[in-house]
Amino acid sequence: MSRRRIAIAVAIAAAAAVAVLLLVRPWRRSAPASASAPGAAAVDPVTARLAGAASPSAPLPSDLAELVAYLRARFGEHLANRYVQIQMLEKLMRHFQAKNPAGWQAELLAALRAAFPERYAELAANLQHRLDYEAWLRRDHDRLRGLGERERREAMWEARKRLFGEDAAAEIWASERKNQALADALAEIDARRDASIGDRLAQYKDSLLETRQEGAEPYVESHRQELLDRFLGLASVQRELSAMAPADRAAALRDVRRGLGLDDAALGRWDALDQERDQRWEAGRRYMAERAELARQYTGEALEARLAELRARYFGAEAATIADEEASGFFRFDRPRVYGRN
Repeated sequence: MSRRRIAIAVAIAAAAAVAVLLLVRPWRRSAPASASAPGAAAVDPVTARLAGAASPSAPLPSDLAELVAYLRARFGEHLANRYVQIQMLEKLMRHFQAKNPAGWQAELLAALRAAFPERYAELAANLQHRLDYEAWLRRDHDRLRGLGERERREAMWEARKRLFGEDAAAEIWASERKNQALADALAEIDARRDASIGDRLAQYKDSLLETRQEGAEPYVESHRQELLDRFLGLASVQRELSAMAPADRAAALRDVRRGLGLDDAALGRWDALDQERDQRWEAGRRYMAERAELARQYTGEALEARLAELRARYFGAEAATIADEEASGFFRFDRPRVYGRN
């Protein structure tokens, strides 16, 4: 394998790993800014260690006093929220299970008692609920796999209510349930017959308001690209966009983006990117047609020489990358075109 092909494979693998992390890891606040920035005040060693521990991937302090200080600083202000409690408990479980696999639970409870004596009983109970839920998932794993998606979700929700209590379960899994409600709404929107893109967009915005309620505006603001991608990825929307003339498609894409809050400057940038993508896909279409014709006429080294010329004519400096992709079996212009996304 050439060095270029190895580099491409490494880049693809790295991108896939990042995508998986973004999908499976919950949102967390960023770590504090570095104390070594110009003009920053001096920081004592204990504070520096606690700041480092605030990173999601950083280990927690081993010293009990430092751990207690960290827990109070990181979680204390928001500990009335049971979702925050579960996030803290899961972080502590990972920490103590790695430190002491046999006696981790006793050490964790001791840390909770030292850090939050006034909430110790509540936290200890939620830890047990969390362990009971994990045990239920393991015990019922095969049964859950045999259920349909909706039945599986209902079974899991009933278990959560039974183990945590209905109010606590609603608070802990609030974000998941809102996301699922929006996914269900998208499926309903996609299934509508004879609805225009504008009709689907109006229903989508109504669904956002219904699922997020008073938090809809900040949620759209912080998830705008994701929300756009999900809507434009609907098969029904793509069918309509594909059937449009280029000018009508450009206007429809602009209306969708404006409808989800993009300003004129952003719309202008998207217009330019859409035009660039259209030109790239048109070049790709012509290239693939000429490539197929060459493959009918030539083989072996003769074919490779003519393909190299063809790639250079269509793709210039990117021709070598295209060649390496094809050598690995990947043909980028055989992928589906998703208007507004690629």
